[in-house]
Amino acid sequence: MSKLVEKGRETQRLVEERAKRLGKGKYGRVLRMARKPTPDEYSRVVMVTGIGLILVGALGFVIYLMMTVVPNWLAGLFK
Repeated sequence: MSKLVEKGRETQRLVEERAKRLGKGKYGRVLRMARKPTPDEYSRVVMVTGIGLILVGALGFVIYLMMTVVPNWLAGLFK
């Protein structure tokens, strides 16, 4: 049981050391400058993301239709 406790303590120490260095690495400046977005910024991001998802989905549906419906339609024209 004591080996398990020692391993747990060692893991805890490693995690705490990493947490201390979090703001000092090459991404530290980005983390220090990060802030919570305002409600207006958040709603804009959500809207743009939603529009992008709809456009990508519509494009995928159009490609699906072109691959399934259009070949059958063209085959019917040339019979």
